[in-house]
Amino acid sequence: MKKIIYPAAAIAFMFAMVACVSRNNVIKHNEEHNKYADKVHNSRNSVDWDGTYTGVIPCADCEGIKVELTLSPQETYKISYTYLGKSDNSFKGAGKFSWDKDGSSVTLDTKDLAFPPYYKVGENKLIQLDMNGQKITGKLSDKYVLIKNN
Repeated sequence: MKKIIYPAAAIAFMFAMVACVSRNNVIKHNEEHNKYADKVHNSRNSVDWDGTYTGVIPCADCEGIKVELTLSPQETYKISYTYLGKSDNSFKGAGKFSWDKDGSSVTLDTKDLAFPPYYKVGENKLIQLDMNGQKITGKLSDKYVLIKNN
């Protein structure tokens, strides 16, 4: 009887150890995958963001403000604002931009212009954020979108 119990116990013990090791490996793999996925799946790493974006944002005393913003892979930008129906004056700026820690928004290094320097980066679009880097809300919020030119 002892000859049967000892080998059976040893086999059961081996199966238990293999199951624990396999479960721990699966948990460890999932945790590593989730960390990797968080770092990779953001606008900076997953979206073809470089290029020129244009749109017309609301204006309090004119027909709108045409915005043209170009982002380069070297993390530099060029931007121009043209007041429609008021004058042909354009305001231009250029410089560097930086990504937020999540890799979802950029901040232009400009302090000269009276416009917010924050843009959320999406697939073929930039969404202008408010002066605090927050999403613009209200009935005109959908007007603060710049579309990428193809």
